[in-house]
Amino acid sequence: MTASANTSDPNPIPLDARRSVPARQLGEPGPDQATLLRLLRSAVRVPDHGKRVPFRFVRIAGSARARLGEALAGITLRRDPDAGDAALDKDRQRFTHAPVVVAVVAVLDPDDPQIPDQERLLTAGSVCFALLQAAQSFGFGACWLTGWPAYDRDVHGLLGLGAHETVAGFIHIGTPRLEAPERERPDPRALLSDLDL
Repeated sequence: MTASANTSDPNPIPLDARRSVPARQLGEPGPDQATLLRLLRSAVRVPDHGKRVPFRFVRIAGSARARLGEALAGITLRRDPDAGDAALDKDRQRFTHAPVVVAVVAVLDPDDPQIPDQERLLTAGSVCFALLQAAQSFGFGACWLTGWPAYDRDVHGLLGLGAHETVAGFIHIGTPRLEAPERERPDPRALLSDLDL
């Protein structure tokens, strides 16, 4: 199941070149306002059952990145007064590498039972992936991260999320400092089966 798919495909498509660039390897410049809006215009073209638009965006850029990191370190220290310097430094720097981080927020709605939460979350996840693709098509590097801040209600409060919202992903975008290496990909032949009734 871990065998690489055929890399000598005579008919490659742009998606075949997609690679994540580690956040630590993303530097300036990042997308400016106009470019980010252009990337988001592509990212919102995802399947959306019921046309509910179950997502929105929070940009984390400039000095807000370091301020959010300090807040994360504070949360960690309140919960674990014995947290080590390495853990606190990791939280402080979590959002400071890439010049722009976009939190893709999944908007769930318990008052709308026609569209299950899972479908809304899948749509928001599709936005994350589409944003990665859009960023790469513009020559940026990007990666989709979560980590504990994506699931933490205190962090959600810092980001201005409502009670029925959650983070689908933090998309880190910037200029790659290195070419992301290819990694082994699963062979779709090993993953495909046919329904036999």
